[in-house]
Amino acid sequence: MSNTIKRGGFSSSFGVLAATLGSAVGLGNIWKFPSLTGANGGAGFLLIYLLATLVIGLPVMIAEITMGRAAKADPIGTLQKLSPKKSLPWWLVGAAGMLAAFLILSFYSEVVAWVFAYVFKAIGGSILSSDRHVTESAFGALIADPVQSLLWQWGVLAFIGAILLMGVTKGIEGITKKLMPVLFLLLLLLCAVSLTLPKVADGLAFLFKPDFSKITAGVILTAMGLAFFKLSLGMGTMMTYGSYFRDDQNIPATTVRVMLADLFVSMLAGIAIFPAVFTFGFAPSAGPSLVFITIPAVFSQIPGGQLLMIAFFALASVAATGAMLSMMEVPVVILHERWGMSRAKATLLTIAALMVLGSSCALTNSTMASFKLFGMNMFDLFDFASSNVLLPLGGILLALFVGWVWGRDNFQRALSNQGALHNAAVTGAVFFLLRYVSPLLILVVMLKGLGLF
Repeated sequence: MSNTIKRGGFSSSFGVLAATLGSAVGLGNIWKFPSLTGANGGAGFLLIYLLATLVIGLPVMIAEITMGRAAKADPIGTLQKLSPKKSLPWWLVGAAGMLAAFLILSFYSEVVAWVFAYVFKAIGGSILSSDRHVTESAFGALIADPVQSLLWQWGVLAFIGAILLMGVTKGIEGITKKLMPVLFLLLLLLCAVSLTLPKVADGLAFLFKPDFSKITAGVILTAMGLAFFKLSLGMGTMMTYGSYFRDDQNIPATTVRVMLADLFVSMLAGIAIFPAVFTFGFAPSAGPSLVFITIPAVFSQIPGGQLLMIAFFALASVAATGAMLSMMEVPVVILHERWGMSRAKATLLTIAALMVLGSSCALTNSTMASFKLFGMNMFDLFDFASSNVLLPLGGILLALFVGWVWGRDNFQRALSNQGALHNAAVTGAVFFLLRYVSPLLILVVMLKGLGLF
């Protein structure tokens, strides 16, 4: 069926960069990455993260995109096409990626729903208060209301689905080409304001001043895990987007630009947030509560705070949109190409399935608060299963597939654009990492996530 379906694709180099960056950038850039950097040694942690990205994240990202472009198929079809031994079920790795995308979307869509809800709360001004009790109560009321939780989640899923219904070029590429510049402009606006605050030096030191005494084995493992998870790897998103890459796209150069731009977004977010957090005496490592409880209180004490708060939550919604587009495209393209559904039907079926599955996560703070499996609510269970099992396992198997099954010659031809690029040294280095280094390091991250050491 996949041979009879006309596939879409990205039409320009900027479109490729925007869409791929949109997949890598998410809500974690806005609060998790900066707070982890500060809490784990500042610049020292950042250096370890960059090294880990070069030996873990970047090679697997290059592998996924290269495989996708070589096969011009969905993740399942890609592994079927590229496997020299059709009897071996490598396609299960693609199927596991689809499952991981579904599980992540089920809980991530609820977090994104909170962000979209807060855009409207910011416009209304109801959360603009320096009283922490007010901001805590507003967030608590939102997540404890089953009707609001479901409606906002379903609204977000419908919004992302509407973009996917527009197709690859007009939908994913067209929207991300507009959203990524907006994201950078909003970040620069918030940075400009933040750099005028009294304790800007403390906020910048929190992010960039190295404290090598904090570098422990646990910190190194945290950096390794972040390097893998930050780039949306192991669930077929990069493989799917790779299948839309143009044949003349320089994959190594593109992935490096995505990695650096993703890091730049995270650093700008830290510059925008933490000087304000330090100036007004809030905890810089507050995690999700930093976004929904602390940030409104911070902006309430800054001139023009309401407009800035609207800009902040608009920024967060832009970051979340790009990430959700890439994840939802995985099941959509598999249903479209594997099962022969029209793109519209595949998108609507995906949305419907996520509304059902995601509702169990949306209701974990209300009507399903007492429902647990394996000692976890559905939100935490889906997070654990995807982050600690499916994604790292997928990353390991994809690296092994390229390194030991697909082989160096095929990888070399695909990555050099059939010999048009003279990048044998780069290809050799990436192939070595995929064969011997990246799988072992991802396995270490996986074992740590499972609590085995």
